Amino acid sequence: MNPLPKEKVKHPYIITNKKIRGGEPVISGTGIRVLDIAVRYEIMGIRPEDIIVTLPHLSLSQVHDALSYYYEHKAEMDKKWKAIIEETETMKRRHPSILERKLGKIKDIHG
Repeated sequence: MNPLPKEKVKHPYIITNKKIRGGEPVISGTGIRVLDIAVRYEIMGIRPEDIIVTLPHLSLSQVHDALSYYYEHKAEMDKKWKAIIEETETMKRRHPSILERKLGKIKDIHG
């Protein structure tokens, strides 16, 4: 039996515009990227109800729509996230902080 054709999900709170955050998907009317919400939820373990406490200008509906958009585009967004992490690590190696040069290597809290 063939699965039903996948319908494109509408995301009423998400926009992409080359003039806003370089075309990355954001919550409409804000500068908050979908990836910002996904990282808070997936990596930091912050519940949607708590995300709106830290970002009170967002509604719970906006946060859930951002997460829905993220899961619909997970592979490409995860790839972008990994590229950002790699770029950050490369920059840190090329340009160590003044504090690190004075005190020595700082323990990596992420790994």
